[in-house]
Amino acid sequence: MTPEFVTIGVYGFDETSFFQALQDAGVDTLCDIRQRRGVRGATYAFANSQRLQARLAELGIRYIHRKDLAPGKQVRERQHVADKLNKTAKRQRTTLSPAFITAYREEILAGFSSEQFVVDLGPEARVVALFCVEREPAACHRSLVAERLEKDLLVTVTHILPA
Repeated sequence: MTPEFVTIGVYGFDETSFFQALQDAGVDTLCDIRQRRGVRGATYAFANSQRLQARLAELGIRYIHRKDLAPGKQVRERQHVADKLNKTAKRQRTTLSPAFITAYREEILAGFSSEQFVVDLGPEARVVALFCVEREPAACHRSLVAERLEKDLLVTVTHILPA
């Protein structure tokens, strides 16, 4: 059985609303697709790996880290260049650059199998959240993974946004 997929970023949520959003969506598996599993600043400290995993465990939500879906330094650099050119701060970005999208698809998604991803998640995964940091899905690589899952598995991925 193919699980349901949602995406969520941390920016724009506080700790309470973040975990409530996961529970409201019925998430049973959080798939962290960040390269670095930390967020700077006290506001988002709850999303740092150890604290995040501890809270998820309390809620009965399984945690999986899929570093293979995180953009590497060279791919991230393409977005950094575009942001600098457009004078856009990372947290203010609303879309990904074409250069980043192309690089991510070629370097990360070219070897990705949606079907194998589902197998790897296991039969207990019923509602899976793809997790990263950006508020806007279109400004984050999680939207590209979601797009691929939708295409390959013929599913609809819901993006959870802060209120």
